[in-house]
Amino acid sequence: MRRDSIFYKLFAQSPLLLFELLPDPPANATAYRFDSVAVKEPRFEIDGVFVPPEDEVGVVYFCEVQFQKDQQLYERVVAESLLYFYRNRVRFHDWQVVIIYPSRRVEQSQSHPYRELLESHRIYRVYLDELGEIRAVPVWVAVMRLTMVPEDQVVEEARYLLSRSRSEDTPAGRGAIMEMITTIVAYRFEQLSRVEVEAMLDITLKETRLYRDIKEEGREEGREEGQRSLILRLLTRRVGELSQEVRSQVEALSLEQLEDLGEALLDFTSLDDLQAWLANQE
Repeated sequence: MRRDSIFYKLFAQSPLLLFELLPDPPANATAYRFDSVAVKEPRFEIDGVFVPPEDEVGVVYFCEVQFQKDQQLYERVVAESLLYFYRNRVRFHDWQVVIIYPSRRVEQSQSHPYRELLESHRIYRVYLDELGEIRAVPVWVAVMRLTMVPEDQVVEEARYLLSRSRSEDTPAGRGAIMEMITTIVAYRFEQLSRVEVEAMLDITLKETRLYRDIKEEGREEGREEGQRSLILRLLTRRVGELSQEVRSQVEALSLEQLEDLGEALLDFTSLDDLQAWLANQE
């Protein structure tokens, strides 16, 4: 498992995550976009670039997640960042590099040539193991700490963070945090499917990304038709493929019955549960 790829996926989901680590984030941090860029002649790629809105001239942030020791990391990062900044100077008025290390042990040994950049925080270093205990730091920072928790503690801490986010954050924020936690745990337990990970974390069906996506589709289709489509797809996921007879029974339900079924199906474990519920509606 490559932890750097986890972080880039997290940043793609929520670019604001990077700015949670900085002591002086930009005022328009929520408008920044995460990207990976390629530079030609010489050819190289920068995995983590945070750019301001295209109609603004702002600061460009370069992010490097480094979980393996690289004795030429600073040489490479400075060279690549400055070349990209030079070639896109018209878009940016300043630049900063953020390097995320698991601990100081992984940092490049010889950093003397870059001491001014490091001391001025032009290159800002984050050591995940120094951010604080996972239960004592802001929830967004705790999500990043989750990548370093010993495997036998991952599920317990992930459940704790999910519970904490439900009480602390907005619905939109809770959804983003849940998505990131699920992503991290899925990377940590690559042998499990996403459905198995969600079950392991006690994520209810209504909290899953699939449920939210289908519900949004339902809104676009119209309330009753959308609700029917939502219920059928959730039932298929919950109890398996439905026969045409069962589908017809569900499609014949009133809007009020569909809403009741939407609540009841959260407790279904088999097709028998669905058939028993339908029988009670007759």
